[in-house]
Amino acid sequence: LRELREELSRERARTAAGGSTENPMRIRELRRAIARVLTVIKEEELRKKRKD
Repeated sequence: LRELREELSRERARTAAGGSTENPMRIRELRRAIARVLTVIKEEELRKKRKD
């Protein structure tokens, strides 16, 4: 998760600096990957709470 967030930060900085990214869809892909990871983490937390 940390690596994905760092890569997203680098891509956003590159775009904000006026540069173009090699793959414009990469930012979208990274955001979705982060959302997927967070969803899985949240599901696991909820599963643990239900067991208690």
